[in-house]
Amino acid sequence: MKKDIHILEVKDVSMAVVHEFNDTYKVYDWNVYIINDKPVDLEMVILVSKGYSEDKKTATFRKKIEVLPAKSFAKTEMLLEDVLSINNVFNLTFFQNNSLFEKSFEFRKNSINEMALQKIPLMNIKGVLRS
Repeated sequence: MKKDIHILEVKDVSMAVVHEFNDTYKVYDWNVYIINDKPVDLEMVILVSKGYSEDKKTATFRKKIEVLPAKSFAKTEMLLEDVLSINNVFNLTFFQNNSLFEKSFEFRKNSINEMALQKIPLMNIKGVLRS
């Protein structure tokens, strides 16, 4: 049965980590977003994230989004400053037109920082992008 599952290449979907001001706590947070730059909706979006290094490992975090509309984005989690110094991996799985898609996005240790900020599509804000 496993041979019958065809996982297709992901295009026009990316992950961004954005440094945003938190009005409630009056501090800047690093927030993770999934960006759907496709002209179609993504269905049953599953995001599994974890951080790791040679001697550290975070808990695994899972997030489900029923539908991520075309040309939109959604905040999935906040990253604490402590995990920016380790590798952070986001495994994304979703359906589009009844086809399964899967992709892994990795932010290497210390790659999430103010110097790495760039313009993020659809969001009109700067962040660290992985496509």
